[in-house]
Parts: sequence; structure tokens; C-alpha cells
Amino acid sequence: MTDNPIIHAWFDAATNTVTYLVADSETKRAAVIDPVFDYDHKSGKADVASAEAVLTKAREAGYAIDWILETHVHADHLSAAPYLKLKTGAKVVIGENIRQVQQIFRPIFNALDVSGSGAEFDVLVKDGDAFKLGNLTVTVLETPGHTPACVSFRIADAVFVGDTLFMPDYGTARADFPGGDARTLYRSIRKLLSLPRETRLFMCHDYLPKEGRKSYAWETTVGEELDRNIHVNQSVSEDDFVAMRTARDQTLSAPVLLLPSIQINMRAGRLPPAEANGIHYIKVPVTLPQGAAA
Repeated sequence: MTDNPIIHAWFDAATNTVTYLVADSETKRAAVIDPVFDYDHKSGKADVASAEAVLTKAREAGYAIDWILETHVHADHLSAAPYLKLKTGAKVVIGENIRQVQQIFRPIFNALDVSGSGAEFDVLVKDGDAFKLGNLTVTVLETPGHTPACVSFRIADAVFVGDTLFMPDYGTARADFPGGDARTLYRSIRKLLSLPRETRLFMCHDYLPKEGRKSYAWETTVGEELDRNIHVNQSVSEDDFVAMRTARDQTLSAPVLLLPSIQINMRAGRLPPAEANGIHYIKVPVTLPQGAAA
């Protein structure tokens, strides 16, 4: 008997995203965390190959998927939550501050169908909430800063941290998206790093540093982050972090899939409503210089 979950991971090189399938070894009940929906931005074509890989592993292992856990509204990949829900009946879970995210982005995209209440998701959770995954318990840790709705999911000795942290040699996530805040992010990170040093941390993304390792990685520990994280190790103060993070964010470009990702993921992974011709469209807000003809 073990109190720790079985964890399977898939790295999507196109978006640098990690999808997890987490299971209780005794009951074979499982959850999928941050699933990727394959999307080619240049052609508009989508595919379910990544989601099918998760479903295939679940079938082979005899897992029943009960939950689809979103750590936040992703800005760099589309969620496969609706497809996995269709295939498994699993419930889609996200932090309750999804309401704030929807209210920020609904007017930007004139997305009149978006509720602003989080009703598109099955379960909204807050800090300290807990629910069962077989004989295991999933505990919710609110970890905002990257976005207002960011949460981490703790399952026994493992915590799935979303975009709150990256591997120690890469640092931390940006905090300049609407609703993001570097000071809040620092405090969320300290909350995670107050857990026991041996606690395993699982990233939502990995990017290779300019120097050092040549292969992708997505598992570390609280101790390793405290000792070696280049942005927020235990010697970095809140004010120093905020100054670094703010300056760094000013140099970053928007993620390639930012516009489609936000529009779809704030709808729990669903496409915007089809228009009269039956086709779904993703909007691109265009800002013209003052005085330019529209």
C-alpha cells in the first residue's frame, strides 16, 4: 500500500506544456491535470492526439478518470478538457477566481456568451478545499500572481504548481498578464516553499535555460527550489523579486497562442459559439494608431 499517487507525464514540445495523469494505485481512480488540445495556429487546424495518448494510457492501466484539473486559464496552449470530459464524464475543476479572469477578458473579446460567473466549469474551488481521488485526497492551494485564478493541487507528497514556479534553473512565471501581480506571485511561491523540503513539485511547463542542461524536466522539490531557484531562492527578498520580475516581464513577448488560448480556456476549453455559417472563429482585437482610418 502506498499513500503517494502514480504519476504519468507527457511533454508537448510545441507549447512546452506538461500534461499529467495522476492515479490512486488502490482504487484506479484518476485525474488529468492541464491537458493539451493540439492546435496549429498557422492553419487553424486542431487535433486530439495528445488527449488520446492520455486516454490510451488510462485504458491500458485500468484507470477511471474522475477529474480534469486546470491550474489556471492558460495563455500558451488550448485545453483538451471538453474532449476528455466527453470521453470520460469527468468533472472540470478550476479556481473560483476564474470569475475575475472571465470578467477581465470578456469585454476585451466582446465575448457576450461568457458567463463571468465560472458557470462553464463543473467545480470551482478555493484555498483549503479538498476532494477525493480514490483513497487519496486532493487539497487546493490558491497560488495567484501569474493570473488571479491560479491554484495548485496537492496530492499526498506531490504538488502540481501550474505556472507559479518553473524548474530551479529557469526561475518563475511572468506576472504581467491582466490581473497578474508580481508581489502576489512572490507570496504564492513562499506559500508553496513553506511545505516540507521533500515535497515533490510538478511544473506545468519547462523551457531550457540558455546554459546548462540539454533535456526538459518538470519534477523538482521544495528543497531544490529553496536552494537553487535563480529568481526566488530563500535569499531573495520580496522587493528584490518584484523589481526583477517587473523588469524581466517588460522584455517578454506575448505567447504565440495567447489570443486563442484565452478565448477558449476561459470557456473551459470550448470554442466560441459558431457563427451563422457553422464555423467557429477566434477574434483578434486590433488597436489602430490614433487618427488611422478604420
